[in-house]
Amino acid sequence: MDAQSRGRADEIDPADQWVLNPRTGNYELRLDRSAAQQQPSVAAARRPSSARAGAPGAPAAPKPPKTPKTPKSPSPAVPGPRRGDGPPGRRGGRPRKGGGGGGGRRKKILVIIGGTLAFLLVGGSVGAYLYYDHLNSNLNVTDVGDAGTGGFKKDQPINILVIGTDKRSGAGNEGYGDADSVGHADTTILFHVSKDRSNATALSIPRDLITNIPACPTKQPDGSTKTIPGEKGIRFNISLGQEGRDPGCTMRTVKEITGITVDNFMMVDFNAVKVLSTAVGGVPVCLAKPVDDKDSKLKLDAGEHRLQGEQALAFVRTRHSFGNHGDLDRIKTQQQFLGSMMREMKSKETLTSPKKFFSLAEAATKSLTVDSGIGSIDKLTNLAGELKDMDLKNITFTTLPVLDNPAEPEGKKATVVVDQRVADPLLKMIQGDVSLTAVEKKEQAAKDAADAAAKSKADALLQGNRAPAGDVRVDIYNGGGPGGAASATVNWLQNGKGVNKSSNRGNAPAKVDATQLEYAPNQADQARALADIMGLPATALKMGSADAAPKTPMKLTLGADFKGAGISLSAPQKAPEEIQRVEADKAICAK
Repeated sequence: MDAQSRGRADEIDPADQWVLNPRTGNYELRLDRSAAQQQPSVAAARRPSSARAGAPGAPAAPKPPKTPKTPKSPSPAVPGPRRGDGPPGRRGGRPRKGGGGGGGRRKKILVIIGGTLAFLLVGGSVGAYLYYDHLNSNLNVTDVGDAGTGGFKKDQPINILVIGTDKRSGAGNEGYGDADSVGHADTTILFHVSKDRSNATALSIPRDLITNIPACPTKQPDGSTKTIPGEKGIRFNISLGQEGRDPGCTMRTVKEITGITVDNFMMVDFNAVKVLSTAVGGVPVCLAKPVDDKDSKLKLDAGEHRLQGEQALAFVRTRHSFGNHGDLDRIKTQQQFLGSMMREMKSKETLTSPKKFFSLAEAATKSLTVDSGIGSIDKLTNLAGELKDMDLKNITFTTLPVLDNPAEPEGKKATVVVDQRVADPLLKMIQGDVSLTAVEKKEQAAKDAADAAAKSKADALLQGNRAPAGDVRVDIYNGGGPGGAASATVNWLQNGKGVNKSSNRGNAPAKVDATQLEYAPNQADQARALADIMGLPATALKMGSADAAPKTPMKLTLGADFKGAGISLSAPQKAPEEIQRVEADKAICAK
């Protein structure tokens, strides 16, 4: 920081430059006596006035107990922050030819996103606003156009797509993955945060899932937009990198698979596991048996270990020593590592250590590529503030349910397909903002009271008489459902349900996320009947203020949540027993 300009960078740990001011209760940049008389803090000068220590309206920095100052020593994991500095070789380093470290894309990194989510969960406490300008310069920002919502909303659920790539950037990573890889969606987690911020679901999407990748508009270096054609029946992981696809293409593909619109993305590469695990002082892991993996080079005895740097990367890359030696079991290892990192970052030892705070801020921001919707420390801090108080026991890791690809011969199964029987109810729970885990009793009580009030109001709309199916009049529009959804729904209603006065009106004027039925007060009996027939939740019913003229049809707009005629939109309240899941607060030994 400021010390760099005074020629003492090699002697100073960046965390030691910030000290607690007893008068303000905030952390401030420490200057030596002579420098303090000559000039103010560079970091403070660059900071917006509202973010400077002690400024009106500035959030208070954490107040750890006073402890003896630790001896200054160079930090190999987090060098003294200079504008534009990053991990050696992070940008533009030319990889060496030849394999190593296991070689091959099938043996590469897994949970490089670990510290990214963990940093978000504690970031509101870190006080990263203390040096905005410097941390902003660490971030890489990508414009993904309308692939996401452009930014999360405080009164709505949040959906962040966290992408770990197999790109070989970063010093010491030349031997991992493919030498010529542009970086694919190797590890992908859809992180859904509930509307009330009491719980979250982290849904892993297997890299070898066979899916359809939609057409994808991408921003070019000259400012123009190039649309990359869609492809059908290919691996999910090439939704990024291949043919010039950017993270926005992965966001669009995830929506295609899950029906969930992503708000923002965060992306990291190989180096993230190494620098973040080192910055936090190591991540505790447990092994149920000894491991000596010749591909990942992980060699550990059974029992507990604290891993950082190369060892941490080897742990999350290991495939042949855990489970059935495949990527699906390696996903479980990723989730265990990520949960442990979250626990470590929310521990008292981390929360009361300014040294770890600033080391983590450095490591996390240098590891990140984000979209413009969260492309600044201001916006990331706002996001962190939404998540920082969440209890880890209310964060559930799970994996999109899949089956072996039936198109491949026995004994040569290399890809998977979605198991719709199990995946559909799970995805409906996420779409309906239903938690996979119990929240604290007091939180649950408050939520139940609020839900009961809302449900009572909504259910009142469904009480009373239902009109005969033949009396129901409705115009149907497709506002985000599958192609041909309006026509298919009309055919289903007329030919199987007796709703003969239904009409296909084609595409809606604008797309909507949730299916909605608009009706007048004097059409309530028709609305109730159609809701019963189609399995519409009470929240989909939108009653107007004035009665409609005789023979006026209701208006049904099929949203992005609509999967097909006859498929209920009401979210189940209990997850399928078959799904794999684990809560972030539980320490589990890798088997």
